Amino acid sequence: MRLLVFGPGYTASRFMAAVQARGGEVATVTRATFTDQARTRVEIAAATHILSSIPPGEADPVLAAYGADLAASGKWLGYLSSTGVYGDTGGGWVDESAPLRGRRGGRVEADLGWGALPNAHVFRLPGIYGPERSALERMAAGATRVYFPGQVFSRVHVDDLVAGVIAAFAGPPGAYNLADDLPAPQAEVLAYAAELLGIDPGPAVTPDEVELSAASRAFYAENRRVANGKAKRLLGWRPRYADYRLGLRALKASTSPTSTSTPPPTASSDQR
Repeated sequence: MRLLVFGPGYTASRFMAAVQARGGEVATVTRATFTDQARTRVEIAAATHILSSIPPGEADPVLAAYGADLAASGKWLGYLSSTGVYGDTGGGWVDESAPLRGRRGGRVEADLGWGALPNAHVFRLPGIYGPERSALERMAAGATRVYFPGQVFSRVHVDDLVAGVIAAFAGPPGAYNLADDLPAPQAEVLAYAAELLGIDPGPAVTPDEVELSAASRAFYAENRRVANGKAKRLLGWRPRYADYRLGLRALKASTSPTSTSTPPPTASSDQR
């Protein structure tokens, strides 16, 4: 196989490494080469599988520039979307049949645009964590635990995400939620990370007791549990790290964050 990746960021880079480990070839379209349309069209023609991890602005840049080429390509197509397209469900469970009513219209339009392409697999992702981007690094750097009563988040280990996308190589087109089995409050996850590190987690504070950016407040204002049953049924996918405890323990066993670590940005489904 030959994989073409638009936007080789954190998640896509791990996906590329997994494909190469299986003997596949990989090509990329980066910010620097995106506008070289002749080169990009050659790469689209040469690829067997095409994945985009570029988040949209007001519109999806890949669809705007190369949508017609992708639609006519006949290739396996994949797009890393966000569970943010569902919007706030008040903590209720949401699956792929739910209406898309996220607060970011560009994200919803991109999700729908990719989903309309032939052979397209749209992966709706919650908060992504993994090596050097987890609650371990945040707590080692002294993060404050913010507690929103009744609020939960879904998340997924980056290696489980990669496994889900690879499973979709042989699966039917459509939208798939790739999330673990246990939505949980962020403050709870951070407390467990502190326990693994052997440090005091500090008190959990309310949103009114800490300064949050407007973007962070908007992010934390949403509350939903993401169901993953469709990916399990149709792709045969099972998250190896079925909950955050398993994922963080595995990360702790392979890395040891120190107090000099730099915390990653606030957990977001756009961290790809």
